[in-house]
Amino acid sequence: MEAQPTPARPGAPDSAAAHAIETVFRLESPRVVAGVARIVRDIGIAEELAQDALVAALERWPRDGVPDNPGAWLMAAARHRAVDLVRRRETYARKLAEIGRDLETTAAPEVPADPDDIDDDLLRLVFTTCHPVLSAEARTALTLRLLGGLTTAEIARAHLVPESTIAQRVVRAKRTLARRNVAFEVPCGPEREARLGSVLDVIYLIFNEGYAATTGDDLLRPGLCEDALRLARVLSALMPKEAEVHGLTALLEFQASRTAVRTGPDGGPVLLKDQNRRRWNRMLIARGVRALERAEATATGAPGPYALQAAIAACHAHAYTYEETDWRAIATLYGLLAARAPSPVVELNRAVAVSMADGPAEALRLVDALAAEPALREYHLLPSVRGDLLSRLGRPAEARAEFERAAALAGNEKERALLRRRAEELPG
Repeated sequence: MEAQPTPARPGAPDSAAAHAIETVFRLESPRVVAGVARIVRDIGIAEELAQDALVAALERWPRDGVPDNPGAWLMAAARHRAVDLVRRRETYARKLAEIGRDLETTAAPEVPADPDDIDDDLLRLVFTTCHPVLSAEARTALTLRLLGGLTTAEIARAHLVPESTIAQRVVRAKRTLARRNVAFEVPCGPEREARLGSVLDVIYLIFNEGYAATTGDDLLRPGLCEDALRLARVLSALMPKEAEVHGLTALLEFQASRTAVRTGPDGGPVLLKDQNRRRWNRMLIARGVRALERAEATATGAPGPYALQAAIAACHAHAYTYEETDWRAIATLYGLLAARAPSPVVELNRAVAVSMADGPAEALRLVDALAAEPALREYHLLPSVRGDLLSRLGRPAEARAEFERAAALAGNEKERALLRRRAEELPG
């Protein structure tokens, strides 16, 4: 359930204040929903209670001032509403016994008795939204909605499907979880392993939305990156023998190390070749190296898709200058990734690496072979890559047309501006 605009009324916040409050809520809502879901055991109701807390903030903060810790205020407001709801239920006594005596406080949860369990509400939420009773499409849509804080429109654009389709998936997913009485927990043993792949995929999608937002005025949404990276680290500690968990953690560590230099003073994207590598976060790179070593040490066969992507990111991290990048190794790794997890996007990335290792002509042939792929028809990076290759081949008019087409397809305003600028900078 998404926040809906309300008509102006006496004492209501002005549009700027309301926008600021809703921005805070968007950043904090995953934690609020997760915390409340642990109480009411129903994700749909938890989201409604979180929205009630937003309405209360819209009424009180403009009058009383924004609290020092807005997230804690929203959590407390939603939790109090959850407690009231539980009290009104006939099964209050049983529910109270299940959730303990600390519902009316915002204290941290107790340490779990089971050493194989973990008391982390966000992790509980992601495992719940990735339950196998839901289809793969529904799992992704629901988790991006609740943990990623994305609107249905943003999720629809990211998946290239109508907004109504995503809305139906989210509603049906919440109903299914409630109807099947799915437990709000991190499962143990074989059940945890069965859900792991879906959980990893969703954590990666959340990170990517923070790393390169599909829509909006900002390229980065750092809060999403931080949440995804924290979840990956927690999962690594929880499942130390799972190679792909360490592979995903390594990949996110490497990617996060570049966050500070991916945008310029105006918030626009800075291309990889233009980034100041001395400002890459070496501590995160070191963490990525250790996580990748753990992935390699725990692998029982060929490396998985996340470990391969982490190895590619490591090639970039180890190059102190753009010119020192081992593009041939990266192209080889992309070839292995394409064999392990075939995808048009992987092939497009492989073409970029091939262009640096073997020249733009060979890469253009690979890119042109992808032109008919339905999944890339509205993908702005396909004409963007093609424009770059045509520019390097000395075909500026064709390159300009590709950059203009890429700009028209881009949903993020900062990316759109960069692509338009690249088109304008081409001669004649």
